[in-house]
Amino acid sequence: MSSRALAFAVGGLSKSFETVTAVDDVSFVVPAGKIAALVGPHGAGKTTVLRMLLGLLTPTSGTASVGGPGSGARAGRQVLGAMLEPRGLHPTRRVRAQLRVYACAAGVSDSRVEELLTLVRLDSVADQRIGSLTEGMRTRLALAVALLGEPPLLVLDDPAAGLDGPETAWLFEYLRTHARRGGTVLLTSRTLAAVLPVADELIVLDRGSIVFQGSPARLRRNHPDRTLVKSTSPIALATALAAQGVTDAVMRPDGRLAIAEVTAAQLESAAATARVQLTEVGAEHIHPDQVLAALTRGATPAQPAPPAAPGQVIFGTAAPAHYGARR
Repeated sequence: MSSRALAFAVGGLSKSFETVTAVDDVSFVVPAGKIAALVGPHGAGKTTVLRMLLGLLTPTSGTASVGGPGSGARAGRQVLGAMLEPRGLHPTRRVRAQLRVYACAAGVSDSRVEELLTLVRLDSVADQRIGSLTEGMRTRLALAVALLGEPPLLVLDDPAAGLDGPETAWLFEYLRTHARRGGTVLLTSRTLAAVLPVADELIVLDRGSIVFQGSPARLRRNHPDRTLVKSTSPIALATALAAQGVTDAVMRPDGRLAIAEVTAAQLESAAATARVQLTEVGAEHIHPDQVLAALTRGATPAQPAPPAAPGQVIFGTAAPAHYGARR
């Protein structure tokens, strides 16, 4: 791992609700200045991990802590902002009024409220009731609440929920800028495809346990795109390829070889050596969520965590309690 200071650290974290184990021996760290994504199907334990990290749930065992540069209290700036599910927004309250309620609780001025309404592009609907907003608008409002105190650390539960393509692109660019400035983000997603454009580190959960942890580039190396080859003798072709060092070749039920990381020159050379004819060559691109399906078995929904206090966003210091490379 990086030698940077750690913004988030989780060690041996477990949580059980009566007979259901929602999180089982989860450990990871997120260095300051990075964006990490907790990914997994519904019920995988993502939100439960976040709640323990934020001190909203007590772990059955293990530790979860928040730290990193700038983690001491500073006037006019909060250390951590969080957005959880449910969003903690009152449907009958107007957008601006809701944000001002949280601003007052955080000791933030009304001018910051107006700044954030513009930032998340809700200034044009600031006087509408929250219940009339789209899901994407409510997500952006919850994000504005999390950003009120200009926190360096962000914990965001499914922050792209309900966002369209341009909104998601805006959000990810904002998070990348935040990380470049030294901020740190821990977010969740039910799909790998949704977070690959932004995540530096992936932590894939299935039924409360980690099934993959590493960079998007490492995930791609483990699950590469393949070249599909039909030939007059696939076994002879595979043997010739292996002699060239191309050993990741899988025989498909239809008789085609699915070969990872092979060049056209290698294929032609192996075919000539094996004296086989290549009758069909095509590409098989692996979708990130095919990889997620292979890593997970489908989650059994765990007993839901007890509801948090109104106003899901945490202000102040929390108590300890890529398919493919992006850059």
